[in-house]
Amino acid sequence: MPANVRDYYVNIKFALIGYSLKRIIFKDNMSEIQSVPKHKKRSNSVFSIVGISLVLLIMGIMGWFFLNLKTMGNNLKEQVEVSAYLNVSGKDTIKQIQDYIAAQPYAKDVQYIDKEKAKDIWNKDNNEDWDKILDYNPLPESINFYAKADYVNQDSLKKIAGELTQKFGSQLSGLDYPQTLITSMNDKVNKMGLVFLAISIILGILVVVSIDNTIKLTMYSNRFLIKTMQMVGATRSFIARPMNVRAIVNGLISAAIAIIIMLLLTSWAKERFPEIRSLEDTKLNILLFGCMIVFSVLISWFSTSRSVKKYLKTRLDDLY
Repeated sequence: MPANVRDYYVNIKFALIGYSLKRIIFKDNMSEIQSVPKHKKRSNSVFSIVGISLVLLIMGIMGWFFLNLKTMGNNLKEQVEVSAYLNVSGKDTIKQIQDYIAAQPYAKDVQYIDKEKAKDIWNKDNNEDWDKILDYNPLPESINFYAKADYVNQDSLKKIAGELTQKFGSQLSGLDYPQTLITSMNDKVNKMGLVFLAISIILGILVVVSIDNTIKLTMYSNRFLIKTMQMVGATRSFIARPMNVRAIVNGLISAAIAIIIMLLLTSWAKERFPEIRSLEDTKLNILLFGCMIVFSVLISWFSTSRSVKKYLKTRLDDLY
């Protein structure tokens, strides 16, 4: 028999042996895979989605507080009232000063307070009527305004006082604002920001680890399927593609569930605490929800791809 014909038959023989071995391995592994009930595979997927949703929900709530912290701090700062006391009584001059302050970028809700109104405010704040003690009104007239959040600090308010004094001179007797309160408020807001930042970083790490472990547990049940597909000649991209698609879909479902629960919680909170409505920033909330979706999809896809690569590199005996 010619050598080339003999080699041809030898190659066919080895090919048949290899095919038979693949059939045997495939059959054994498929029996192992099929021994896992379908409802268990489905429950693993549901467990993964629920687990990721809960972790995303916690991350979303912390993100909401962190993103709205600045708004909360600004609302708190803008409750500080500044009084510019007047040394003049002419209506035209007072109107000129009031209009000037109202046109400045640091002022909001500017109003003129005459002696009678100042007296009413004092009586209201102190819960008593001084007519029983004094027969005249010693309170000065003033122009009161609330400083915008960016200007509620000692340096900015001192600069504002200097500018108004330079502009109107003796027509103003001074600028009054709660200095101790402003210093204390700024310190507390800054400390809260640092605390929330630290908590957010720690929580972010825990979220990544938790989601990664949840997906690893889900992929563990597919380890024999991944290895069997590799043994019968499937490429890595062919094996990973359907699993990556499923991971992306699960990530979207998890993010959707977390966002819906967050919307329900914030809606309930706004009903119970109406003041929360003034803290919310719609643009920041949309940004937060978008980040939750992107994060959920990326971490699901990344963890799934990593698990597929791991099981493709693992020896068959080590999968048991």
